[in-house]
Amino acid sequence: MIHTTNSIRVRYGETDPMKYVYYGNYAEYFEVARVELFRSLGLPYEEIEQQGIWLPVSEFSIKYLKPALYDQLLEIHTYIKKIPGVKIEFDYEIYNPSKQKITEAKTTLFFLDSQKNKVIKCPEFLMNLLLKNWED
Repeated sequence: MIHTTNSIRVRYGETDPMKYVYYGNYAEYFEVARVELFRSLGLPYEEIEQQGIWLPVSEFSIKYLKPALYDQLLEIHTYIKKIPGVKIEFDYEIYNPSKQKITEAKTTLFFLDSQKNKVIKCPEFLMNLLLKNWED
């Protein structure tokens, strides 16, 4: 499954003195991409939380290939390559306006019952939605 987010424009405050995106801002870009992936499936992130599910990040890895620069419009491809169990993994690729891949990353989140504060398997409502939209 893949989703493309075209709406991330690098703001001045997200850059360092060289006008490169400060490394800590990439996590926020990936969160926007994840939220937009769920929205594209017809499931706003807020609805997941209203169902009593939280998705905390347990792992984050990133490889910087080239810098993202001030005022560039970035394209983020977000992938779910595996059927989720108690965790869901997202892979990302960021492309600059010249269509060059500049960043690769991965996040792992787990499903947490917000009432019991316990790790659970992917909820049925979300699993059904993912499977319905799964691409072979």
